[in-house]
Amino acid sequence: MSTQNYTEHLKKNFFLAYPVMLSQLGHMMVGVADSVMVGRLGAVPLAGASLANVIFHITLMFGIGVSYAVTPLVAAADGEGNVNKSADFLRHAIVINVITGLLLFAIVKITNPALAHMDQPEDVVILAIPYLNIITFSLVPLLIFQTFRQFAEGLSDTKQAMIIVIGSNLVNVALNYVLIYGKLGFDAYGLLGAGYASFISRIILAIWMALYIYYGKRFSPYRLGFTIANYSKPIFSKMLGIGLPAGFQMIFEVGAFGCAVIMIGWLGAEALAAHQIAINLAAISYMMATGLSAAATIRVGNQLGLKDIPTLRAAAFTLYGMVVLFMGVCATLFIVGRYFLPAFYIENDAVIEIASTLLIIAGFFQISDGVQVLSLGALRGLEDVKIPTLMTFIAYWVLALPIGYTLGFVYDMGAEGVWYGLLIGLTIVAIFMFWRFNLLTKRMLNT
Repeated sequence: MSTQNYTEHLKKNFFLAYPVMLSQLGHMMVGVADSVMVGRLGAVPLAGASLANVIFHITLMFGIGVSYAVTPLVAAADGEGNVNKSADFLRHAIVINVITGLLLFAIVKITNPALAHMDQPEDVVILAIPYLNIITFSLVPLLIFQTFRQFAEGLSDTKQAMIIVIGSNLVNVALNYVLIYGKLGFDAYGLLGAGYASFISRIILAIWMALYIYYGKRFSPYRLGFTIANYSKPIFSKMLGIGLPAGFQMIFEVGAFGCAVIMIGWLGAEALAAHQIAINLAAISYMMATGLSAAATIRVGNQLGLKDIPTLRAAAFTLYGMVVLFMGVCATLFIVGRYFLPAFYIENDAVIEIASTLLIIAGFFQISDGVQVLSLGALRGLEDVKIPTLMTFIAYWVLALPIGYTLGFVYDMGAEGVWYGLLIGLTIVAIFMFWRFNLLTKRMLNT
C-alpha cells in the first residue's frame, strides 16, 4: 500500500471513527458520572451500582450485539447503491430490536431477585436491587436508539449520534446532581436518583435519534423503513443470523467480566468498589475502541459490496494500526495514573490501593482488547460471526474465568488473580480474531 493510499485510508477511517468514539465515550460517561457522583456517598453505594450494572450491562450488551446486524448489511447495500434494500433492513431491524428490548426487560425483572443469592455483602444487595429495577426500564429506549444509530452508521453517517449522545449525557449529569443529592427542592434519592436520571436521559436519546432519521433530508429516500408492512421471513432470518451470534459474542465477553464482579464481591465491598473503578476506566478505552471497530464494519461492508478486496484489506489494516496506537496511549495513562485516576471516584485509601494494582493489569491488556474488538467489527463487515462467537466462548468461559478463579482464590491472589485470568482470555481472543480476518480476506483475494 502506497503512502498516499495509507494517508487516504487513515483520513477516511478517522472521520468515520471519531464521532463513534466520542459517542461511545458519551455512553460510558453516563456510567462514569453515576459512579463518580454515587462514589461520593461511600463505598457501599458504589459497590451497589457496580453489582446492579453487571446484570444490566450483560443484558444490554446482548441487545446491542443483536442491533449490530444492521450496519454491515446496510453498508453492503449502500456499496451496491440499493436504497430499497437498506430501507427493508431498517424496517425489519425496528421490529427485531423492540421485541429484543421487551424480552430482555422481562428477563431482568424476573431474575433480579437472584442478586440476593450470589453471596454478595447484604448492604450492597439492598441498594443494588431497587437501582436495577429502575435502570431496567431503559433497555427498550436504548435499543430503539441503537436501531437508528446502526442504520445511520451503515450509511457512513456517524456524527449525529455523537451529538445526540453528548446532549443526553448533559441531561443525565444535571439530573444526577438534582436527584442524587436533593437539589432544586427535590428529595435526595441517592443511588436511586442516579437510576432515575439515567432512565430519563435514555428516553430523550431514543426519541431524538428516531426523529433525526425520520425527518433528516439525507434519509428521506429510506422513509419506507418506517412503514409497518411487507415483512419478510428471509430478511428476518438473515438479520438474526448475524445479530444473534453477535449478541452472544457480547454476552460471553461482558458476562465474563460480570462473573469477575461476582467473584470479587466475595472479597468484600472495598475490593468490589475498586474493581468498579478499574473496570469503569478500562471500559472507557474499550468503548472508544469500538468506534474504530464500527469504522471497520462500515469500511469492510462497503468494500465487500463493491467487491474490492484489496481496498478492504488496506482499510482494515490501517484501522489495526490506529487501534494499537490508541490503546497503547490508554495503557500508558492507566499505569502512570493508577493512583491519580481512582481518586476521582472515591476518597478511600484501601479502595484506591486495590484499584491502582488492577489498573496496571488493565494497562497490560489494552492492546489485546483493542485488537479483538477491531477484529470483531471487521469480521462482522464480512458477515462472519459464528466461529468468532465460539472462540469468544472458549477464551472467556473455558480459559479466562477458571484461570482467574484459580489464581484469585486457590492461590490467594484476590482481585489481581481474577484480572490476570481476564488478561489471558483477551490476549487469546485478539490473536485468533486477527488471524481469522487475515486468513478469510487472503482467500477472497485468491478467488
